[in-house]
Amino acid sequence: MLRSILRSAATAAKYHPTTGDIRIPAAISASSKLSSSRTFATSTHPKKPNFRPDIKHENAAAGAKAAETLNKDLRARALKEDEKDKSLDIGPDGRPLFTSATSISELTKKDTCTYMKFRREELERVLPEGLPVGMLKEFGDSMRDALLIRQSFLDLRDNFRMVVDPTLQSNTKGLKARKQVVLDGPVSSGKSIALAMLVHWARDEGWLVLYVPKGREWTHGGFFYKNPKTGLWDTPVQAANVLQDFLKYNKDHLQKIPCKIFEPIPLGEGAGVGWMKGADVVQIPLDYTLLDLVQVGLNSTHAAVGVVVRLREELSLVKDMPVLIAVDQVRKIHFAVTLPLVSIP
Repeated sequence: MLRSILRSAATAAKYHPTTGDIRIPAAISASSKLSSSRTFATSTHPKKPNFRPDIKHENAAAGAKAAETLNKDLRARALKEDEKDKSLDIGPDGRPLFTSATSISELTKKDTCTYMKFRREELERVLPEGLPVGMLKEFGDSMRDALLIRQSFLDLRDNFRMVVDPTLQSNTKGLKARKQVVLDGPVSSGKSIALAMLVHWARDEGWLVLYVPKGREWTHGGFFYKNPKTGLWDTPVQAANVLQDFLKYNKDHLQKIPCKIFEPIPLGEGAGVGWMKGADVVQIPLDYTLLDLVQVGLNSTHAAVGVVVRLREELSLVKDMPVLIAVDQVRKIHFAVTLPLVSIP
């Protein structure tokens, strides 16, 4: 009887586990309750709108840029309207703010400290090598394609007038014309603008001008090779750029000027390709013009440097028109110069 009772108790315990035998996923249960609570709170209490301004950096910068653009547009419109009112054309000492001269050649000392209006398309045509940064900045600051006429520029222009026509020196007080001029002065004092205006004037007068607005590239960047025959550094990439720019405005002139030097041009090391095999020089035929000479340097990287040196020699022999070499960002030109030259350090 006792055994029967004990067996029944054991069987009951087997099908009714104690509290210690039951596993409850407490974490899951708690998270479920928390999730339900949050869901309920969200549904019964909607999020309040945020009326504070958006102060993100990128949004603030975009707003400032938009305001600046709007101000520039308004100023440009106002300036355009002002140009119609001739009573506002008043400069220093009551003189007109803008000169009445229609060309750089017509400018006189009376036009000093006045502005001369230009057309951007015309400037880009006469100066296809590129407009100097200072000129573009002056256009941007004044919001007009106009340049201030400085006395220093008029002196520079008149100096080269006397180089071509020595009889003009009789009207000066002992001043002698100089063929080579270095424009020096503080940064942003207008040197590059004066040089560009001189090139503009010379081309208007029919001069043949070699204009290099970025002479710094001659000594920075690109490929440099020390020529074992001359001991000098050759820069074939920069030489090709000079020749290409020289053609942009002067192509019509060059095809009318025959070459006068027919000695073979020595070849140098090409840009990234080494020395040419089987040839040391390039021949110049007797019927070549300066245009043909330039094309030789453009068609062969090995000949580019030699052609630039030969071109300088050929330009010194041109008699049919005045010739000017104008180089910006370079203090000294390391070859013999016998023709008008202007450089800027």
